[in-house]
Amino acid sequence: MSQSVGNTVLAYARVWHHVDASDRVLGKLAERIALVLMGKHKPIYDKSLDCGDYVVVTNARDIKVTGRKDEQLVYRKHSMYPGGLKETEYKDMMDKKPYEIIRHAVSGMLPKNKLRERRLERLKVFGGSNMGIYRGNILKRWEDGTLSDDYILKLDPKNRTKSK
Repeated sequence: MSQSVGNTVLAYARVWHHVDASDRVLGKLAERIALVLMGKHKPIYDKSLDCGDYVVVTNARDIKVTGRKDEQLVYRKHSMYPGGLKETEYKDMMDKKPYEIIRHAVSGMLPKNKLRERRLERLKVFGGSNMGIYRGNILKRWEDGTLSDDYILKLDPKNRTKSK
């Protein structure tokens, strides 16, 4: 009989991360988000398993791009009908769908396999600072990886320190 113990349920538990995209560079932010969605920050990472976490991104309207990409970047999609190519410039996309810019960048950073769409479903992007119902799920801050103040109060209601 084997005495080894496999990975527990807690190792595969998904955590919700909050990212404020204000004044962040698009490519670097998308790379970090892709790593969290894949689960590469966990010690149990396996490329054939979907063990990543949830990521909630706010303030997508305030994202920055380097160089002259704001003038040169073009998003293309095709309806698969003749003459069905649609091109949208970065500035128009930022006005209409700022969440789609981050989603497209993260999608390009993820591996092209069967787990890609499932990982992208765990990415929630909002143009403004209001994240709606997902606010109650957030457990970790993006900047330093610490637990949120709301979660600390849930664990220890007597701890009423003013950290803000």
